[in-house]
Order: sequence, then structure tokens, then C-alpha cells
Amino acid sequence: MNNRWNISINTVLIIFVFEFAMASGVAQTKPASVGAAAAASSATALPSEATVDSFLKNMFGWNQDLTWKVAEIKPAEALGFAEVTAVFNTPQGQQIFRLFVTPDQKFALTGDIVPFGTDPFAAARAELKAASGPVHGPADAAVTIVEFGDLECPACKAAQPNITKLLDAEPKAKLIFQNYPLESIHKWSFLGAKYLDCVGRENNDAIWKFISTVYEHQGEITPDTAETMLKGYAKDAGADPVAVAACVAKPETEKRVRESVTLGTKLGVTSTPTFFINGRKVVGFGNNTPYDVVKAMVDYNLTGAAK
Repeated sequence: MNNRWNISINTVLIIFVFEFAMASGVAQTKPASVGAAAAASSATALPSEATVDSFLKNMFGWNQDLTWKVAEIKPAEALGFAEVTAVFNTPQGQQIFRLFVTPDQKFALTGDIVPFGTDPFAAARAELKAASGPVHGPADAAVTIVEFGDLECPACKAAQPNITKLLDAEPKAKLIFQNYPLESIHKWSFLGAKYLDCVGRENNDAIWKFISTVYEHQGEITPDTAETMLKGYAKDAGADPVAVAACVAKPETEKRVRESVTLGTKLGVTSTPTFFINGRKVVGFGNNTPYDVVKAMVDYNLTGAAK
């Protein structure tokens, strides 16, 4: 099998099963849940953070270059399953690791739970009607790509050339950029999200230059310099820096960013960049999911063969 297709199939469909040796007397917590998980929360027994940490030590403790933090334990969208999210610190940077604990708490699945049915992406498409970020491409585009991104995210920066190349090759597709700042690990990302929101509202053409410039200088920006540098990049992009700064300070701007994060979380976004191609979730564009695979997905939707 061609390697690029093999990678894509592994990314989208395959889950790996590990035995999960649970300790007795599992403590139960009830963190916030979203979407269908909320309805299942009362029926889901959640593993404790200590149990999850013990599991991760048994699985990965041999790797001296790897540390982690358990970020969230909540009911999954699949009835009875618990969803666990951990942040791994590696020499290459931070990575999100997710696993799903079975209702009997004897096994865990890693990867993604994917929607099923005759039109598996219909629910996501319906949710994505609420996407309100800046738009690149024709209003009547046959294919809508929604990106949940973070200006401080190195993987988002790395994916940007692929996005530009794809939009140039697919004039009948449009991109909507939705803010999804990972505040817990990226210290100026939320401020960046507010600037992105306000530049986009000030000048939709300027926003794409702003995004590109911020990515170009991403490594130079610090929490202490972010305000000044972002304001300067807004001016360089062609937006009014005074109007943008005033917009950034307004409570409704933070509200819009929070709403964008809520939308992404409802759709199962846990890392950036995460893309939705007419509702189909794609993670790791240019890394785990090569450019040619994503382009083939867009082409397939353009033929009308997909829903």
C-alpha cells in the first residue's frame, strides 16, 4: 500500500488497544463535558487522575525524555466511555495524547472515536454553521475548510504553507479560521486570538497577511512583548492599529474567542491545527496527514460524491 495512504488511514480510522490494569477503589470526578458527553455523564465511571498517571508511568516511564500532565478526565461522546487527555512534553515539543477507557475499566483505546452512519459528518457540518471567523475564498464555495488554530502553535505555523498551497490549487474551496488558543501551554496565544479576531473584523484582506507575519515571527514573540509586536503586525498588515487595540480591549472580543473555543471543544478539538473538510475532521495536516491526502479529500468533495 502506498505509504501516504497508509498514514492517513492510521490517522483517521485505526485505534490501538492496550490493557488497562485499574486499581481498586477508583475515585470518581465529574469535570465539565460538552455535546453528547453531557447526556452520558451520569452513567460514566471516571478513573482518578492517580490511576491515569500510574497507567502512563507503566506505559511510558521507560522513556526518560518524556514527561506528561493529565489535563482532563471526562465522559466521552461514546456512551459509558471515559475520555482522558494528557499533555506530553518531548524533545520535539508538546503533544496531545488521548485515550478512551472502556465502561468496564479494563481496557483503553487510543486515537479518535469517529462518527458513524450514512452521512457521518452531517452533525459536524451542522455545528460548523456557527463558525464566524475570517473567510478566505468564495462565499458560495462547494467545499468549506474550517481550521481551528493557535497563533503561538508551531504546528500551525508548519501547516500554513500547505494551507496556502491548497487554497491556490482549489479555487472552489474556502477557508474559515477559528481561534482555538491553547492557553495552558501557550502564554500569549489568547491575546493573539483577540488580535486576530479584531484585525479580521477591521479588514478581512489584512487578516491573512497578519497571520502569515505572526507565524513568521512566532519565535521572537514573548508574553512581555506580545502586545506591542502584535499591534505592530496589525499595522503592517494594513489594519488600523489604534482601532484594533481598542477592539482587543473590549469584553465582547474575549467573548467571541471563548465562543470559538467552545465550538471547537464541542467538535472534539484537542490540538491545533485541527481542520474540518465539509465536516470531516483532519488532524496533523502536512505531518501525520500529508498534503496529497488532504487535497484528495477536497477533490472528492468537489466531485459531489461526498455528502
